[in-house]
Amino acid sequence: MKRLSKAQIEYLEEKYKPGTIVELIHMDDPLAPPEGTRGKVFGVDSLGDILVDWDNGSHLKIITEVDSCRIIFQEEVTA
Repeated sequence: MKRLSKAQIEYLEEKYKPGTIVELIHMDDPLAPPEGTRGKVFGVDSLGDILVDWDNGSHLKIITEVDSCRIIFQEEVTA
C-alpha cells in the first residue's frame, strides 16, 4: 500500500474533522459494518485513515485507499 503524503493527510484532516457524520459506502473487511451504516469521525491517523465510531458499536477505520464513505453532515466552524 502506498503511503499518503503529508499534504494528502492534512487535506483529509481538514475534510474529516472530528464530529463529521459519515455513511459507509464500502469497506473491504469481513467484519465491516453493513453498507449504509453511519458513524461519527473522531480523527484521522498518521497514515491518513479515517477513525470512526460507527452507530452499530464498531470502531473499524476507513482505509482511504481501499474503503469509501460519504459525508452526511459536517458542522461549519466560524471564527
